[in-house]
Amino acid sequence: VAALLPLVNAQKDPFLPQHIANLLWAITKLVDNGQAQTPEFNEAVITLLPLVNAQKDQFNAQGIANLLWAMAKMVENGQEHTPGLKEAVAALLPLVNAQKGQFIPQGIANLLWAMAKLVDNGQEQTPGLNEAMAALLPLVNRQKANFKPLEIANLLWAMAKLVDNGQDQTPGLNEAVTALMPLVHAQKANFQPQGIANLLWAMAKLVDHGQDRTHPPIAAVAALLPHVNAQKDRFSAQGIAIQLWAMAKLVDSGMEQTPEFKQAVAALLPRVHGLKDQFSVQHVANLVWAMTKLVDNGQEQTPGLNEAVTALLPLVNAQKDQFSTQGIANLLWATAKLGELVELNVATSTFQSLVYRIRENLQLSQKEISMSLWGVMVCCARLALESNANQQHNVFEKHMDNLLTRLENTSPGHKEDQYTMIMAASWLGRACPVACHYQTTVSKRQSNFRDQLQLCMPSLKIEEEKSLNSLPPVDLLLPDHNMVIEIQGPFHYVGGDFNTRNGSTLLKIALLQKAGFEVIEIPANQVLNKDLMKPYIDQIKIRTGIPPQGHGFVSRKRAWTDAAHVTGEEHSEEQTSPAKRKKTNGQ
Repeated sequence: VAALLPLVNAQKDPFLPQHIANLLWAITKLVDNGQAQTPEFNEAVITLLPLVNAQKDQFNAQGIANLLWAMAKMVENGQEHTPGLKEAVAALLPLVNAQKGQFIPQGIANLLWAMAKLVDNGQEQTPGLNEAMAALLPLVNRQKANFKPLEIANLLWAMAKLVDNGQDQTPGLNEAVTALMPLVHAQKANFQPQGIANLLWAMAKLVDHGQDRTHPPIAAVAALLPHVNAQKDRFSAQGIAIQLWAMAKLVDSGMEQTPEFKQAVAALLPRVHGLKDQFSVQHVANLVWAMTKLVDNGQEQTPGLNEAVTALLPLVNAQKDQFSTQGIANLLWATAKLGELVELNVATSTFQSLVYRIRENLQLSQKEISMSLWGVMVCCARLALESNANQQHNVFEKHMDNLLTRLENTSPGHKEDQYTMIMAASWLGRACPVACHYQTTVSKRQSNFRDQLQLCMPSLKIEEEKSLNSLPPVDLLLPDHNMVIEIQGPFHYVGGDFNTRNGSTLLKIALLQKAGFEVIEIPANQVLNKDLMKPYIDQIKIRTGIPPQGHGFVSRKRAWTDAAHVTGEEHSEEQTSPAKRKKTNGQ
């Protein structure tokens, strides 16, 4: 190779079109497989690119496909968009339409992949590129029976990537996607690990951009999931990051977490710790976001998940200067959302690594500002709730103030952003910039506990679903005692474990305490029967100083009939022996 490369420049004029295409394809393949890009490689490329434009009318269909594939690969491997490369691409694109009837399935797949890759790396979507794509898309449906697994994966990846970069979902594009979906199921056993990862990413992106998620994308995903588990040891770090992100995105878009889905996630998570040193900054941000989204949508805590989070967050500090604004926002939001799953010192260190980047006046989008502001608030909340924490939250409050001002200046109309602004203003003691109307719902367990509390202390004044300081409504308020009672359902905890509080829960508690209210938290699994409720009732008696009246806690059968509606059991003092009560409490 070293001997031949200098000869390319020396003999450039006699090269025929096929020679030019073969040489650029060969140089690209060598680099793609680890050959160093020596000065001789670069000189050979510079020599050959002008010949593409000079002989453009003589390239056959295969040569056109190979050349555009090679240029896209060069760019993917770090080649700059030089004038020579841009001119070569511009010269070739019109030839795609002229020779569209001569492309074989591999050529069609390579061309669409190349166009998507070029656009993803900064190529402008010129009329020539759009016309070339429009010429190729009908060929996908026409030749669908001839595509191999790798080509199917590349085609769906390319279409998803084009849509993600702003390409309109034209009828031609939608028809091509629809034609390919059944092929995924038909050839599911033949996809390689990279193909599986790319397909899952493509499905997630297409659904995220409005593709009907019921069928066929979800059917294609369901066909691939068993193969994730079967090939788990063959996925690269990039493949693992892509798949976990895709699964989280699909779940966030409404896909059901089937047993096969959970098995695929469980198969991938343990690999994160072993490959942690191979993840790029984008992988780290995407993985932490993905695991948080999965947990937020019902994924249970597992050793694999906890170890993956523990392995990834220390990488943030080491690579803090390389994260994009989206990566920073995702990490701040995700670390906050995981709440007590992340040790306080690790969470604080992660925030310290990232908030100083925001201080540099990075240009964040409205969504990124809102996510970052919410994350910083949760960090302050955790520090405020930790009795041994130092005054670090004062530093974070300055960032909170800055982010709130920036969010106010964007005039957000989205309710979630407005809720975030209200909470931040309440924390900082600033005037509330917006007014929100909260929807209220009274859960059966909340209602049952209220009844028991009122039965035990009839004189106690209790209000339900009350909004305090413009904050989200509380479950129960004892206004005469400045006391709030929160019946915490599973969605208040990480993975629904009734033990590890998530960021939303911690923030609400801290905001209420900051506003001067005492907060009593009662996990919802502790209000299923009278024995479980009693310690909390007793605690409230002591805190309020109101002695019990009447016959006390268990004298009225009506309330326990209501409780039986929740538990499916009947409780009465006469029928429930001490042994039975002990067993019920254990359950």
